[in-house]
Amino acid sequence: MNKATPSLFALFAHTTFRNIWFASIASNLGTNIQNVGAAWMMTSISNSESMVALVQASTTLPVMLFALVAGAIADSFDRRRVILAAQGFMFAVSVALALAAIAGVITPWMLLAFTFLIGSGNALNNPSWQAAVGDMVPRSDVPGAVTVNSVGFNITRSVGPAVGGTIVAIGGAAAAFVVNALSYLGLLTVVFRWKFVPPENPLPREKMTTAIGAGLRYVFMSPNILKVLLRAFLFGLATVSALALLPLVARDVIDGGPQTFGIMLGAFGIGAIGGAFANARLRAALSNEAIIRAAFLVFGASAVVMSLSTSLIIDCLALFFAGACWVMALSLFNTVVQLTTPRWVVGRALSLYQTAAFGGMAGGSWLWGYVAENLTITHAFLAAAGVAAFGAAVGFVFKMPAFESLNLDPLNRFRTPEPALGLVARSGPIVVETRFVIAGEDTQEFLRLMVERRRIRLRDGARKWALMRDIEEPDVWFETYHAPTWVDYVRHNQRRTQADADNLDRLRELHQEDGMPRVRRMIERQAIPPRDTIFNRPYDAHHHHH
Repeated sequence: MNKATPSLFALFAHTTFRNIWFASIASNLGTNIQNVGAAWMMTSISNSESMVALVQASTTLPVMLFALVAGAIADSFDRRRVILAAQGFMFAVSVALALAAIAGVITPWMLLAFTFLIGSGNALNNPSWQAAVGDMVPRSDVPGAVTVNSVGFNITRSVGPAVGGTIVAIGGAAAAFVVNALSYLGLLTVVFRWKFVPPENPLPREKMTTAIGAGLRYVFMSPNILKVLLRAFLFGLATVSALALLPLVARDVIDGGPQTFGIMLGAFGIGAIGGAFANARLRAALSNEAIIRAAFLVFGASAVVMSLSTSLIIDCLALFFAGACWVMALSLFNTVVQLTTPRWVVGRALSLYQTAAFGGMAGGSWLWGYVAENLTITHAFLAAAGVAAFGAAVGFVFKMPAFESLNLDPLNRFRTPEPALGLVARSGPIVVETRFVIAGEDTQEFLRLMVERRRIRLRDGARKWALMRDIEEPDVWFETYHAPTWVDYVRHNQRRTQADADNLDRLRELHQEDGMPRVRRMIERQAIPPRDTIFNRPYDAHHHHH
């Protein structure tokens, strides 16, 4: 960060942010305790290495499957209500899991089903939760707030498992599930009392399918975000090996019990806190690419150490570094996506990032469990280290974008034109044509700007974009595009950000006539005679000489 990073503690001046932060610490603590319970319970009710690793997959798979829908929900609905619904659902499932454990009726597949359902609640919760950070603190505080959130998350990740291991050792897995169910109550209360005012939007809400399509289009037209997605996928694939195989390392390599497992997870979490605190300093000193490359390589080294070690202390040291890399990379990915995406689509962009990262983790959990079962745990760790080295090398081709200080606030230059036709929101298709007059010597520059303009147009939802040159008057150019309906046209133009203004201003400078380039907006009308069948075309009359 170039600007002086505000003190992380200054963020707690925002009351809502502070209350929710403390309540979510309690809730995350419960989740971590429950995860230890579930992972350890699986080692006791199943002998299969794959089943043990699948516990990790069942918590990450739902994020990959549902994140995109959840992201569209986060951008289209009241985020506070979405968070309440998700937390309420997880509370209900956790209570059911605790009751089933107390009754002693849990089978390996049933345990996976429960963890999958809790993961699904989490998938719905996450994009709204992360996008809501921008609703609780001003934009300048977002990087700090993302870091503070990950510090909170990792404090619980370091303490939770050790506490969880102790609870499981004393009261069994059922006790851990009961503690988790109770941990939701504080967060539900605080979010319920949060006075969130959703931003005014005069336009009707987008349909879910349209919203998902718009999110996908935005991300696929944004090369910077695509690079983050690729690296996040590889990072998840490699690094999840530490978490997925840990119960097996604790049980089979070190011959430990639930407490050993808790201590090892704790070492990972303490490393994560260290990583979160070192984050701001590292970002000031190093480029984003350097940080990500280091995270891949240091993690790879940790995996090699774990593949060879049989000592709890050495493993804990390796896990400490693995945890630090984990947080540095994932919070950096998250911040880059947040800061390179305008508010209208940030939930969907974050959800695609999570789909990539958690898709990698879900695939990795299954893959490393499979390798451990069919070869050995050592082979699984060495293979994961290989993937990490590859992830670092990919940076030579797909470099992480720097934090450009892009201004992604709405440009607000667009004034909705008053149509002389009586249009309704659903009227369409709308065809828009802009006429430019460009001097011959500016043609190359104009075409270069138009490539960028096409990307901006398509990214913000335009269809059928085309650029045409007048044959009779070669200085005259027309840019055309379609919008499905009038409301889509208005929405498309409101998505323009301050960062896109340079392109617009430069084109206006090149334009040779006085005033703005002329824009015409037309509505498509079909001119096919009614009752026109293939055989009964109007011109057939000429062919019938009666």
